[in-house]
Amino acid sequence: MACSLRSCGGCGLIAGVPTWPLTMPHQGLLLFRMAPLCVLLSMLMVSCFNFCLCHKNSEFALTNPEKSSTKETERKETEEELEPKILEVFHPTHEWQALRPGQAVPAGSHVRLNLQTGAREVKLHDEDKFQTNLKGLKKGKRLDINTNTYTSQDLKNALAKFKEGAEMENSKEDQERQAKVKRLFRPIEELKKDFEELNVVIETDMQIMVRLINKFNSSSSSLEEKIAALFDLEYYVHQMDNAQDLLSFGGLQVVINGLNSTEPLVKEYAAFVLGAAFSSNPKVQVEAIEGGALQKLLVILATEQPLTTKKKALFALCSLLRHFPYAQQQFLKLGGLQVLRSLVQEKGMEVLAVRVVTLLYDLVTEKMFAEEDAELTWDMSPKRLQQYRQVHLLPSLQEQGWCEITAHLLALPEHDAREKVLQTLGALLATCRDRFHQDTQLHRTLGTLQAEYQALAALELQEGEDEGYFRELLDSIDSLLTELR
Repeated sequence: MACSLRSCGGCGLIAGVPTWPLTMPHQGLLLFRMAPLCVLLSMLMVSCFNFCLCHKNSEFALTNPEKSSTKETERKETEEELEPKILEVFHPTHEWQALRPGQAVPAGSHVRLNLQTGAREVKLHDEDKFQTNLKGLKKGKRLDINTNTYTSQDLKNALAKFKEGAEMENSKEDQERQAKVKRLFRPIEELKKDFEELNVVIETDMQIMVRLINKFNSSSSSLEEKIAALFDLEYYVHQMDNAQDLLSFGGLQVVINGLNSTEPLVKEYAAFVLGAAFSSNPKVQVEAIEGGALQKLLVILATEQPLTTKKKALFALCSLLRHFPYAQQQFLKLGGLQVLRSLVQEKGMEVLAVRVVTLLYDLVTEKMFAEEDAELTWDMSPKRLQQYRQVHLLPSLQEQGWCEITAHLLALPEHDAREKVLQTLGALLATCRDRFHQDTQLHRTLGTLQAEYQALAALELQEGEDEGYFRELLDSIDSLLTELR
């Protein structure tokens, strides 16, 4: 780069530096010596000029514009990723509020998804518990991000230690519980040894029943001992398994034979045991029919016996007939309805009359429900359904005058007895409609009872009972009268 020289009079300026007058021979030598200095000054000025331009306008920087822009964008994205996001804090209340996108939810809040709107909703879960967490939070404030994080391995180790601690605690609790049980209870072996020393033998239920049957069947046992044996035996045969065990070693037949005893107490308690054994136990019921229990029970009810003996015999008969259609067939063939009719008409047997009516109601409704279930569900076996269809109970009741007998039992004074009679009249209505319609005494009785129960139902209503007991009886009477008009 050439250096510009200007002269002024006798003096000269070389790049702004004053010089003295030189002669022409020496001028070339001076210019040669000043050339390096001029080059250095020129380079310095260029550098300063470039520096100023770079700081004034970035467009004049000596870099590739495209590469520089790409690097700048990556730098900004990296800074945005590293910088924690500033989120708007949502302030929940005790009511559900919609949560907008980008809002932060305080810890402990209750969040749900509204399936109708598709929006997330938030409310406070427990004000007392999370009130301190909400204190100091302001809208637009940066969330405090906890940097103390745990790795998955740390969590696994902590969980393993927690399980080990729980197992140790459980083992300690089990040991303490076992120690407590050992202090309170003793092993069966030790008890057997102690009982053997005391001449006491531990018996199973089966062994006890065998011993009781042997005592009852022994000719050397007194009447009191036989009654006591039967009384204890009744307690055991309530269980279905024990009742089946009773017939497995022949004990059931021994008790059935006890119905033939000349002692009324023996008959009474033998029937008591049989009634408990028959109840909802088909296997025992079948064995009892084959063993002649039905005939013996009907004999007791048909002959002169004490009231308590007939009560227990009727109890055994009801247990034998319920849910056993084959026994019901045999009952009708053996004249069971005639026996019960004589029992109801016998003087002093009003208590048994209510039980007989209840039995008839149960047998009628049982057959009706069995046929309906068979038609709707097909769960009942064809053989059992055929047995129910062979039980012609309703025609037999009509033929033997049970329509009139049942209607006259409404004269009983007890409300419970009237309720059962009204139920039976409703069950017999389809069969006995003509008989009931012609029975003037039945209409007078129903009218009297209607007036009586209207007054009682009004008293119930005053006491705040809209659907009381007397109201139900009145509804049954009203319904029956409506059917008979």
